[in-house]
Amino acid sequence: MCNIFNLFKRKISRKARVFRKTTETKIECSLNIDGKGKAEIDTGIAFLDHMLGLFTFHGLFDVKLKAEGDLKVDSHHTNEDVGIVLGQVFKKALGNMQGIKRFGFFSVPMEDVLSDVTVDISGRSHFSGIKTNFARGIAQVKENYAWNDADHFFESFTKQSGINLIINVEVRGTEVLPNDIHTVLEPVFKALGKSLDQATSIDPRRKGIPSTKGIID
Repeated sequence: MCNIFNLFKRKISRKARVFRKTTETKIECSLNIDGKGKAEIDTGIAFLDHMLGLFTFHGLFDVKLKAEGDLKVDSHHTNEDVGIVLGQVFKKALGNMQGIKRFGFFSVPMEDVLSDVTVDISGRSHFSGIKTNFARGIAQVKENYAWNDADHFFESFTKQSGINLIINVEVRGTEVLPNDIHTVLEPVFKALGKSLDQATSIDPRRKGIPSTKGIID
């Protein structure tokens, strides 16, 4: 019997916990990749909590995350470090990546917004910003969260997880203002959850690591 079937036979869960403390933040996060979409998230940034709740629910991950940061200064350090810890806990839970599908893609609409998210769990991190078909209002803030905060979060997440992440957002028509980042980012986080669920899923035909190199690190 191949190793993947042995994995299920032994009922090994892909779980991990990461604790990170700096002079700016203290963050604890636990993850069960093979979960049911349960989220207990408190970053101190309400908008980010909401987005991560959507990501967790649609990705069917169980995530428990508590962050304490220097929010009296601003949200920059907390937002960045949450991305770091979330990336680390995914990489840790995936282990040697044995049997995963590795690639994932999902497209999610919301009103006249269409968000396409593609991931490759390659061990080679890459993220070059959210691509849009409109001029982003960089300074636009919604619920204390701005476009550059989202870019910074995803950059931190991909660097630590070793994921190649491409996000494309298209606004069709005129019903949604491009600067309404809540309406634009919500389908992004939903699509990330769905695509990462695909990529982390076990392919029963795959007997080893999904790379011709024989390793993903």
